[in-house]
Amino acid sequence: MQEEVVVLKKTRLLGHLAVLLTMTVWATTYVSSKLLLTAFSPAQILVVRSLLGLLVLSVINHKPLVYKQPIDRLFVALAGFCGIFLYYFLENTALLFTSASNVGVIVAAAPFFTLLASHIFLKEEPLKKNYFIGLALSMAGIVLLTFSSTEEVAFNPKGDVLALLAIMVWAIYTVLTRVIGKKGYPNLLVTRTMFFYGLLGHTLVLLINGDGLPVHQVIQTPYLYHFLFLGLVASAFCFLSWNFGLRTIGPIKSSFYLYLSPIITIVVAVAFLSEPFGQLDAIGTAFTLAGLLISEYRRRGI
Repeated sequence: MQEEVVVLKKTRLLGHLAVLLTMTVWATTYVSSKLLLTAFSPAQILVVRSLLGLLVLSVINHKPLVYKQPIDRLFVALAGFCGIFLYYFLENTALLFTSASNVGVIVAAAPFFTLLASHIFLKEEPLKKNYFIGLALSMAGIVLLTFSSTEEVAFNPKGDVLALLAIMVWAIYTVLTRVIGKKGYPNLLVTRTMFFYGLLGHTLVLLINGDGLPVHQVIQTPYLYHFLFLGLVASAFCFLSWNFGLRTIGPIKSSFYLYLSPIITIVVAVAFLSEPFGQLDAIGTAFTLAGLLISEYRRRGI
């Protein structure tokens, strides 16, 4: 029995590390995305990114996902549609109507919506006081980090509503992934199938927009390197590790790591782009980390 507890703690620790590693990579993808957006549309980037992720996961394991119940196919399809397609579609569309700062602040509230969705549909964890205290501190930190990089955060209804819808969709995705994980399906096969359904959504948008896919330009340097990073590392590997984290430490704890995204982005910007790190950045970082630690606090266990 004691040995099982040790194994469980190690698995939970791996879950925390997997989610932390995922957030570290996702927080650095803005560099590649920013460069690619100078030559490609958001739909083109997302199609190539999803296609590469699907291909590499298929090479690793090409076996079909055998469903135990017909409804499980619907769960996987909805998870892929929500997490791989709809979330990124709504977020990218929001950026056309509002600032990146606004989207960053709104997306930072994702753990709160995940908490509510998990409480309503999964009944796994009660709504504890420390979660709300941590949410308030981390949101305050995110706002400070935002004001440190821009003079004001203006309200843009259309874009802000789309960003809000994006994090609601992400909450649904985390709950669906948790439900699927409890059914015992292999993480790799499930993630690969999710990418298939997500790719269908991105391809549909590409066809509706009439953008086409300039393959000859995709394979040119330096674009190819950034597509490989986004497709293989940030998509295939990171969704595998994120889904593993959801299975082991749950959707609520996984989602709270989203607060680290702006901090990691600042570290990368300071280290590689020589951007300044001011007093508001330091205070915002401290608030965000304090909120994360408080929200994660438990008397026993990880």
